[in-house]
Amino acid sequence: MSTDKPTAARAYLARVRTALADLPANEIEELLEDVRPQLAEMETELGAAARVEDLVARLGTPECYAAELRVSGGYPPAPEAPQTAAEVLPAAKPGRVGPRLALWGLLFCAAGTALVAFSTAVRFDVEMLVGMLVLAPVFAVSVAFLLLRGVDAMRELPEVVRAKAMVKSMRDDRSADRALTYLNSLKPAWWVVCGFALLAFGLLLMIRNLHAVLLLPVLLVGAGLVMWAGPRTKADGRMLWIAVPVSAFVVGSAFGGLGAAVNLVRDRTYSSNSAPMYASSTYEDVHGNEALRYGTHELSNLYVFDANGKPLEDVYLYDDRGRPLAITRYGCEKDTGTSQMTGQDNHFPRPKVVEGVQDDHGNVNGYNGYRGYCREDAGVPFAAVIPKASATSVPPPR
Repeated sequence: MSTDKPTAARAYLARVRTALADLPANEIEELLEDVRPQLAEMETELGAAARVEDLVARLGTPECYAAELRVSGGYPPAPEAPQTAAEVLPAAKPGRVGPRLALWGLLFCAAGTALVAFSTAVRFDVEMLVGMLVLAPVFAVSVAFLLLRGVDAMRELPEVVRAKAMVKSMRDDRSADRALTYLNSLKPAWWVVCGFALLAFGLLLMIRNLHAVLLLPVLLVGAGLVMWAGPRTKADGRMLWIAVPVSAFVVGSAFGGLGAAVNLVRDRTYSSNSAPMYASSTYEDVHGNEALRYGTHELSNLYVFDANGKPLEDVYLYDDRGRPLAITRYGCEKDTGTSQMTGQDNHFPRPKVVEGVQDDHGNVNGYNGYRGYCREDAGVPFAAVIPKASATSVPPPR
């Protein structure tokens, strides 16, 4: 490699060294020990056409990077250069709106992702993930400003500077510094935990809803991304836009799973300590939902009639404590021709689900039937005879 034309990594490192020139030479070399392999790795990724501007886009300017090295090493900030007479006007700085939108958009999406994951896990309801669509535009705007302004502009924001100063003050405390060092040592394992947690989250959702299998490819991609981007966050700040939302999702789902476990224990305790009137509190169907029984027969539908024998529609049933008598509702799956669980409610009566087999000519339950057949019959399949109350004879007065 020719020394007449230094590589991008060498040029970047030279500017970092210049920004640290006020420190002792041996301490500068100690600070740069970890920087050299990172720059070499990034230059290899960028290829032979790597430029200093490419490294600046990932790490920020060498001067800002040197300032971070000072903070992490506990050194004082660089002395300000004396202003010369030629500096008549200060250099114009770009606005802070874009960097703030990128930073706070990331934090907002992280908080929203954690909340969505918590709600999904605590209810075991895959439909709660629709909330991610609300966060998508905010995340897109944040990424757009990240690519437009880079990480360096965000590092110069006052709130980021204050956060760095707070971390530095914590490192000055010996006990807090040990805690931060310990947490920092757990980072490599954390990214692996995040990857496996995403896969476990998808598998648990499949237990309650088979349609959650459609999420597995997305979760697999997310697991791969976080295990790839997580270890690179220190060298490339842009990787935070992958690592932070995924970490927030994992933390939210973990707390949601804990909440679901607490609810399960509470419900079991309530059922064991109460004297239920209905078998629904002690008997579950194949889906794990509460069920109603009449004797030994599990009820899937209820029909209600008025005093004249007319069937009532749109009836909602409750027990004597005001609790809904909600049982599993079934409906026909058109693609498979079988009945599937469609929900759980206390709305009666329900269409009767009729299953069978069908042949190519549309004959149902015939000799050549091989294809699943399912239909839903509305209405009441029988007529009810309501007993009339006999008139009570009143003896005539004497």
